[in-house]
Amino acid sequence: MPWGPQVGEWVRGEVTAVLDVVGGKPLLIGKSLGTVAAAVAAERSLPALWLTPLLTEAWVAAALSRASVPFLLVGGTADEWWDGSLARRLSPHVVEVAGADHNMGVPGSPTGSIEVLSRVVVAAEEFLDSIGWPG
Repeated sequence: MPWGPQVGEWVRGEVTAVLDVVGGKPLLIGKSLGTVAAAVAAERSLPALWLTPLLTEAWVAAALSRASVPFLLVGGTADEWWDGSLARRLSPHVVEVAGADHNMGVPGSPTGSIEVLSRVVVAAEEFLDSIGWPG
């Protein structure tokens, strides 16, 4: 996939337009391409939940490192854009699923992937409770 600054600018424009209308301090939730909005979250001090973030893209990781408020990172060890070590350096709030791919699916029966989804939902709820969101 052709990730790059041009994609970042497009995502920034889309997210900024919505945030300007919504106002306040909303929670940002993004999957994959949506995690490019980490720069906007950092600039506006917004909490976030990032699913399968593009951690191997240096500019996404750099944006995450500028965050001044908590965020949750969720990824799988079979995802080429996931870096568990980097995730744990960026945030104390990390869910890493062994064998999960970029879709958070795991090999085997569909039940295993449903269990992953359940784990992610519980982790999101615990994260939101821990940061007192909504505030």
